[in-house]
Amino acid sequence: MANMTRVTEFILIGFSLSPQTEIILFFLFLMFYLVTVSGNLLIITITLVSHRLHAPMYFFLRNFSVMEILFTSITVPKLLAGLLFHSKTISYHACMAQCFFYFFVGVTEFIFLAIMSFDRYVAICHPLRYTTIMNNRVCIQLLLAAWSGSFFPIFFSGLFFLQVPFCGPNVVNHFFCDNIALEKIACTDTRPVELMNFILASLLLCSSLVVTTVSYIYIVTTVLRIPTAKGRQKAFSTCASHITVVSITYGTHLFMHVRPTGTNSLDLNKAVALMTTVVTPSLNPFIYTLRNEAVKQALRETIIKKKCTS
Repeated sequence: MANMTRVTEFILIGFSLSPQTEIILFFLFLMFYLVTVSGNLLIITITLVSHRLHAPMYFFLRNFSVMEILFTSITVPKLLAGLLFHSKTISYHACMAQCFFYFFVGVTEFIFLAIMSFDRYVAICHPLRYTTIMNNRVCIQLLLAAWSGSFFPIFFSGLFFLQVPFCGPNVVNHFFCDNIALEKIACTDTRPVELMNFILASLLLCSSLVVTTVSYIYIVTTVLRIPTAKGRQKAFSTCASHITVVSITYGTHLFMHVRPTGTNSLDLNKAVALMTTVVTPSLNPFIYTLRNEAVKQALRETIIKKKCTS
């Protein structure tokens, strides 16, 4: 093992398509990326400037939008560079950093989705105590808990992964440094690492899913007790956008990460990763604006105010 030459850079083969097809994909993915960034920046801005949206729910939505921009920016710019300039290489250290931040921000999003579910539970099941329970201090503590709760397990998992030697092939069958694709070209038996990653992904994703599921069980039970149909519809409408995002996000990530090692197909992983990093983040701003009356009203008021002052 001591005589093996360590890999200093990797080659991300991406999709290996014709130059014409890659140019088409470049503009398509660039469009998705610009929609993601601009859409989430719009949500961040509107929740900051509109007094209508100065509530814990929109504090969490604003921070979730920040996470979405970070998450997609970890992988998409390198993907776009590869498609346009055929820049396929990435240094070892940049690759490890990309792998770490991809999972760090991704897991933080899942914890945050669970926190947002808890926020909806408090708002619907304990409306009179909502502002008391979800005060500014608690909101900030929950935000810090989401980041720290994902950082430490991913950090120690990353330290363990850094011990995996790469000494031979350096061609990664992916468009970013995904741990599963990297494990395929390692110079040692990676089954202990794969098992640890599987257990970690299962615990982190499934535990946050449990919190989300339990929160919505209580929410549905409470809403069904509301005597009027209009009251039930109003209560459900406050959760509709969040339920949609939760369903899409959990569905794709659980399919990709919480599976036994033997069932992993790199081509299938690439397709699902493309959904989670490029497509899904571009949908979330539309879901949260088009299905949320308060956000739509705040947007209308901001546009009208802008026209009146111009």
